[in-house]
Amino acid sequence: MQVLSRQRGVSLIEVLMAVLIFSVGLIGLAGLMVMAARSNHAAYQRTQMTFLANNMADRMRANPLGIWSGSYDSAAFPITGTTDCETTACTPADVAKRDQQTWSGLLTTLLPKATASIKCASKDSLSYSGLNTDQLNRRPPYGGNCAMTISWGERGAGDNTHSDTAMQTFAWEFQP
Repeated sequence: MQVLSRQRGVSLIEVLMAVLIFSVGLIGLAGLMVMAARSNHAAYQRTQMTFLANNMADRMRANPLGIWSGSYDSAAFPITGTTDCETTACTPADVAKRDQQTWSGLLTTLLPKATASIKCASKDSLSYSGLNTDQLNRRPPYGGNCAMTISWGERGAGDNTHSDTAMQTFAWEFQP
C-alpha cells in the first residue's frame, strides 16, 4: 500500500502565477497613476483659467471709464507691447491697454496655446448715449454686460499619444 505524502513547499508554477497576477495589478495601478496625473493637470489648468477670468474682471471693475470707452474690447488676446504708466500719467484707455498687456502675459504663462476675447456692450446700446464727458468722468456704474471667452489646449485624460491637444473653451458673461 502506498501512502500519499503531503506536498511541502510551493511549486515553481505557483510562484510564476503569483508573480504574473501581481505584475498585472501593478501595470493597472501605473495606468491609474498616469490618468490621475493628467486629470489633476487638467483641473490645475481650469483653476488657472478661473483665476485669469476673475483677474481681468477685477481689472475692468477698477477702470469703468476704460469699459465705457470700449478700451478693453479685443478679439485678439494675447496682445503684445508695453504701456508706461509709472513715469507718465495714464488715461483710462492707457490703463486698459496696460491691463490687457499684463493679462496677456499671464494668459500665455499660465495656459498652453491660450487665446481670449472680450467684448462689452457700448454705452450707446445701454441707452446712456446722452452722457457727456463730465458725467462719464464722475465714474458712473457701467451697467452693461461683457462677454469673455478663453480658449486653451488640454490633453485628454486617456490620450497616450503626443498628438495635438484638444482646445477647451470657457465663455463667461459678467457685469464688471
